[in-house]
Amino acid sequence: MTREELLTLKVPSPDREIYGKIKEAWNKVAKPLDGLGKLETMICRIGAAQDCVVPEISPRAVVVMCADNGIVQEGVSQSGQEVTLAVACNMGRRKSSVCKMAKIAGAEVIPVDIGIHTKELIPGVLDRKVCPGTRDFLKEPAMTEEEVLQAIETGICLVKECHSKGLKLLATGEMGIGNTTTSTAVTAAVLGLPVMEITGKGAGLSESGIRHKAEVIQKGLKRYGFDQQTGKPKDRKAEQERCLKIMQCVGGLDIAGLCGVFIGGALYHIPVVIDGLISAAAALCADGIVPGCRESMLASHTGAELGMGFVLKHLGLSEVIRADLALGEGTGAVMLFPLLDMAMEVFRGSSTFDEIGVEQYRRHES
Repeated sequence: MTREELLTLKVPSPDREIYGKIKEAWNKVAKPLDGLGKLETMICRIGAAQDCVVPEISPRAVVVMCADNGIVQEGVSQSGQEVTLAVACNMGRRKSSVCKMAKIAGAEVIPVDIGIHTKELIPGVLDRKVCPGTRDFLKEPAMTEEEVLQAIETGICLVKECHSKGLKLLATGEMGIGNTTTSTAVTAAVLGLPVMEITGKGAGLSESGIRHKAEVIQKGLKRYGFDQQTGKPKDRKAEQERCLKIMQCVGGLDIAGLCGVFIGGALYHIPVVIDGLISAAAALCADGIVPGCRESMLASHTGAELGMGFVLKHLGLSEVIRADLALGEGTGAVMLFPLLDMAMEVFRGSSTFDEIGVEQYRRHES
């Protein structure tokens, strides 16, 4: 995929008529209006994205992009790169946290090696390696333009494969030591946010560790001219190119791959669930590069990372889980699946007001 091909992609707009029909069907269910709150809205969004009056939320899967980040050389994490490979191997054996949770939630786990720093093939993990990890962005751009484009295309192609298999809903996950640093850098650059205010502890940094991490991010953004809060670019193409450049310079292969998953979801009418800050940064870039992708996105939780709320606000999305989650792997996104199951059971199987002989509630505009 070339840069021009990516920047000229068009995604279909959700069917607002279908959204309205699903909302009308919710209002006829024998319960208080909007009784299931944000879950009702999510079901409407899913149906509109799928062009389906009765939304389908199964079969489903979580796509977990695994990659290493060169910025760990700057001491931004308490763990070494070897942990990425160890967890990915455990994921390949379906023994990691997200695998345990996905089994309960009735979801397939699709782990992907998009850039782990190893030459070995990992059993149970898809080999889609673009390169063996990114570079230290304090010294040079994390990726070349060709690498970031290949990673994005990899994500889009994975969604196409999922579509051909009949999957109806996807969650996003990741594994990669140092990726709260890359995702914070991307978020700060795209939204023009003060780095210190949104830098979190990742997998457990001390206060001094957080300060060092923020300093590293700030130096990286300054190196590439992303530290100036200059506001939104004047035209769409400039904004698209800026998002792509940010991801190339300070992002990660996992972020770029997930960016492709969000774009693919919009292209192939498969709603995609955002997990924590890493996948949220990918969602932010996807919508910046291919406008309209946000309409096929669902927010699962806010998580413990400080930048998460800013991203969701920018995308106009609202989470349903607030539990200070910080596990990663797509675990928070997978938690949304059982909640959607329960909501759909009410939507499909509950009595209507007519069936129980009760007058339907009316909505009073304030």
